[in-house]
Formats: sequence, C-alpha cells, structure tokens
Amino acid sequence: MSLNSVPNSERIHIGFFGRRNAGKSSIVNAITNQKLSVVSDIAGTTTDPVKKAMELLPIGPVLIIDTPGFDDEGELGRLRVNTTQRILNSVDIAVLVIDSECGKSPVDEKLINIFNDKSIPYITVYNKSDIAVGMPDAKKNEIAVSALLGTGINELKELIGSMYIQKNERKFVADIINPGEYVVLVVPIDSAAPKGRLILPQQQAIRDILDAGAYAVAVKDDGLEEVLHNMAIKPSLVITDSQVFERVNQIVPKDIMLTSFSILMARYKGFLDIAAEGVTAIDSLKDGDTVLISEGCTHHRQCDDIGTVKLPAWLNSYTGCELSYEFTSGTGFCDSLEKYSLIIHCGGCMLNEREIMNRMHAAYEYGVPITNYGIAIAHMKGILKRSMECFKIL
Repeated sequence: MSLNSVPNSERIHIGFFGRRNAGKSSIVNAITNQKLSVVSDIAGTTTDPVKKAMELLPIGPVLIIDTPGFDDEGELGRLRVNTTQRILNSVDIAVLVIDSECGKSPVDEKLINIFNDKSIPYITVYNKSDIAVGMPDAKKNEIAVSALLGTGINELKELIGSMYIQKNERKFVADIINPGEYVVLVVPIDSAAPKGRLILPQQQAIRDILDAGAYAVAVKDDGLEEVLHNMAIKPSLVITDSQVFERVNQIVPKDIMLTSFSILMARYKGFLDIAAEGVTAIDSLKDGDTVLISEGCTHHRQCDDIGTVKLPAWLNSYTGCELSYEFTSGTGFCDSLEKYSLIIHCGGCMLNEREIMNRMHAAYEYGVPITNYGIAIAHMKGILKRSMECFKIL
C-alpha cells in the first residue's frame, strides 16, 4: 500500500446489491468508468465481490463493491449469498439495482428489510430504463438509469453523494497532544514486522502527530531507554506496540503518559468504552471456557504470532485456567457467538467503522463481553489504568 493512498478501512463503502442479471456489474462499470466487473447475459456472472477504490465527489475516497446476485441458487449460490450478507456488515451506503423489465421482487424487498434493519441508507436504481415499458414514478432516493446507454449515471453519482452524512471526524492522537510536544513511538522490528514499511496504526500516528504541530520520534524497543535518556525535552506521550507493553512500562517514567497503538485504534474506531468494560471478563474465565480471538487482517501467521500464540499464552498464565481458543481473520466473523465466554479483537485498522460496530453489536446481542488486544494485554500486565490516563485530559 502506498503511503499516500487512503486505506480501504478509511473509505466510504458503497455496495451494489440485487438479483442476478439486474445489471449491477454494468452500473458499477459505468460509475467507475472501467470494465471492473465481467458483464454477461448469463445469470450469476459475478461470483465473488469485486471492489474498486476511487474518488467520488462530494464524498471523496470511496470503495465501490459489486456483489453476487442475492437470489443465487444451489450450494455455491448459498455460499455467495452468505458472502453478500457479510458485505452488508461493512456497507455505508447501499445501492439496490432492479431490472426495470421485471420490477421489484420479494428478493428486493428482503434486501430493503436488511438495509432498514441495519440502518443502511440506500438508493433504488431501476436499470434498463431504455427498454422498459411503464417505468414507476421516481420517488425519493429512486432513480431510473440505463447502464447500456449511460443515461442517468451522473445523476446516480450525485444521488449517492447526497446520501452521505458527514460524521464527526475522530483524531487518532492529535487531540491529546499539543503543538511543539514530542511523542515517542515504540516500534519493534521483529519477524512479524512487515518488510520495508510501517503498519497502518504507526503511519496514522505519525501523520496525526505532524498535523498537530508536534514531533514524532520513532524508536525500536531495544533503543527506548537510550533515546529517553538523551532527549533534551521530555516527551509528553509514549505510544508502544502492545507486545512490548510490559517492558516499555518499566522504562518510561511515571510522569510521562503511556498508551498503545491498539488502544488508540479502539478509541479511533469508536469502541474504547466497550472494550474497557469487556476486558474485566478475563478475571472470570474458568476451565473449559472458549475465547474467540479475531483479527481484521489476513497476514501470514508467524511462529510467535500475537493473536494465535502470544495472547493465548498470556491468558493461560494470567488465569491459570485450561481455556479453549478459536480464531477468525479478515472479514470472516462467526455468525453465532453464544459458545464464547470472551471475544478479543484486534484494533481493527483494516476494517471500517461500520464493520467494527456490527461486530460489537453482535457481541452485545449474544451477551458476550468483547475487548481488544491492547486493552487485554494492558489489563493482564497491570497497566491498564496508566494506559488510559492520557484520555482524561479530553
């Protein structure tokens, strides 16, 4: 990923839904002005979600998602419909494409019910308006287009743009520091670190610090003590990778605020309070309980992977219990959560806010406490209170 590109997790997700052969892919191609999706008269041509990052004014950076038909059939069709349902968990704006010749069907009505249940703003697009007879009167957030002729496409873009409601812009760290202050970033470089680049939370922290008019000092964990000793100006904040939280806590003087990238990401994504409340469930775990550890990315697992190796080891040591573990990664998340006693989620840097909040809501619906990596580690290492003190200045 380019350092100058907007990550997909920070883009507005716009999903195109409907029955097979309604023209979803043709409309997506017209909007993106590219042959992004394969188009055919054969129903079910789109078998997997197709995504395209682009700029769409006045929204800005968006992610366009073309989905398989919601009426797909057979065993493979069922899997494709399940994939489309997962996409719905991350969509900020939905576009329902209807074949004007066929009209609205029970499948379309089912999709509308899902949009309403999930509070997803949506647009109804009647495609193939060039050949349809007796088009319905346009209503609010409805539009007739012809992907074949390109008519109505610009108006559709404008309508999509009007659906976007600007959210309160959250800061990653800029709102808890002042111009001219120094912030030290502890960035371990081990076998799990990506070659030649920083991970997204580290990039976000640096950019946010610079935007605040402050100064970022990046250091590996084995050089932290020397850097702090040699700094002429005491830093106001140290941000560390959670994996070295305990060691960094021992090095950083108590009069310097300390937190982690993971905890900052939980606040940025809007679930810090939920995660801080859920972490107390660690103290109630007992033999035989099952813990779900979930990551938003799909990186290659290393022998010392934090999610599948380090966290289970720390939990076993802290609780003294024989626990069972299950793991998910990427956009996959369990449909049923009742068997879990606790969910520990990553910071969610690769997931957009709607996807994260859908997972939080699912945990709430099943009555399962949920927390995140950084908060769980800080709790088990006895430094959670300190790691949250920087937010008390807000």
